[in-house]
Amino acid sequence: MLTACRNLSRTFFPLTFKRLCTRGSRIHQAAFASSSTSTALSIPLSVPSVTQSHSFLQTKPISACLHSSVCSSFVRCLSHSAHSSGVMELKEVLQVMEQLAPLSLAESWDNVGLLVEPSKPRPVKTILLTNDLTDAVMEEAEAMSCDLIISYHPPLFRPVKRLAQKDWKQRLAIRAVEAGIAIFSPHTSWDSVKGGVNDWLVGGLGSGQVSVLSQALGGASHSHKLEFMVKSAEEVKNITEELKACDSGTTLQHAVNRPEGSGIHVSVTCCDSALTPSVQTLLRHNSPSLSLCISKLEKPPLPGHGQGRMSVLDQPVSMSTAIQKMKSHLGLSHLRLALGWGQTLESSVRSAAVCAGSGASVLNGVKADLYITGEMSHHEVLDAVAKGTSVILSDHSNSERGYLVVFKERLSVRLHEGVTVAVSKADRDPLEVV
Repeated sequence: MLTACRNLSRTFFPLTFKRLCTRGSRIHQAAFASSSTSTALSIPLSVPSVTQSHSFLQTKPISACLHSSVCSSFVRCLSHSAHSSGVMELKEVLQVMEQLAPLSLAESWDNVGLLVEPSKPRPVKTILLTNDLTDAVMEEAEAMSCDLIISYHPPLFRPVKRLAQKDWKQRLAIRAVEAGIAIFSPHTSWDSVKGGVNDWLVGGLGSGQVSVLSQALGGASHSHKLEFMVKSAEEVKNITEELKACDSGTTLQHAVNRPEGSGIHVSVTCCDSALTPSVQTLLRHNSPSLSLCISKLEKPPLPGHGQGRMSVLDQPVSMSTAIQKMKSHLGLSHLRLALGWGQTLESSVRSAAVCAGSGASVLNGVKADLYITGEMSHHEVLDAVAKGTSVILSDHSNSERGYLVVFKERLSVRLHEGVTVAVSKADRDPLEVV
């Protein structure tokens, strides 16, 4: 039957579904989209690989004249070829995570990505989402035979010289390894990405004109440009061969200097690590050494991505209404409030700046009627209040945890049907009002 299915798929699948099955029956349609590459003036020294992306299966109703049993076999065949066992390999899940929030968006000080990788790879059937990985959450993960824990906060942050039971975070890492559970942490990549934690947080007040407080920049691999003159094409060839040994990722551009006709202008871009050897190479040649110019390349901004958000509300609300909206959004019965100088509960809130977690460093100096974050120090709150800005504090992880439900839905639709995504029931902020 499997052979028959393959023959049927080769015969009927390319027909763009021209009435294949009886009225009311359904099959899965797979669509494949290839990314394209473009040619520029740059001449890369290493050839980039062409990647291909695939859209996931969608159910489409179509009618046909084939016998229902044949049609059913065709459906099972397509489903089998697309989903295989219905589960996914860890690397496939990590690729989806990267698509949803590239790790390059994380802050330089952060520790994000795959933190614990089992020595014996196993298919991912169950994923547990948590804000913090604690003993209670680990027990929950073990009880449900979890294959992957996605912990918003990285349980391993500082460099580790040993793995010992006396440290609770190291103890959790050991338990994960012994249980064959992988651990992944996105942290500030979720904060920065458009539609991430901070966009979710600021959305609690209602619609508005949202902007990024601290703009994220593109992760360009090349950071310096070297420009120089040479006399002949032969000299260009010789120098570029030497530069290849300095940086395999170097991109070269050269063009004849037509106005002066005095030679060939060459522009070379390189990464930080290749800068010194590249300069040393060029200084060994007469023409480049006399005309060498070095400039620093700026990274391009990534619109919509970055830390913190500012919202100018479409419909201003009173302070008391803003408090009730945020309680409802965060699922909390209590919040901490510091009213800005001269403000009351009836004062109008037209603008709000937010930063999930500990947001003082991002919010400091921002002009807004209201700051919303998880925690700020006593003196940071005093500084804001003195400037007439009110402050709402929810405690650190309470400003982040609600996003897990949103992310669960976004992740689930991108995974195979056999993969279960759950939000931890044991995860909670360590502080509570008593």
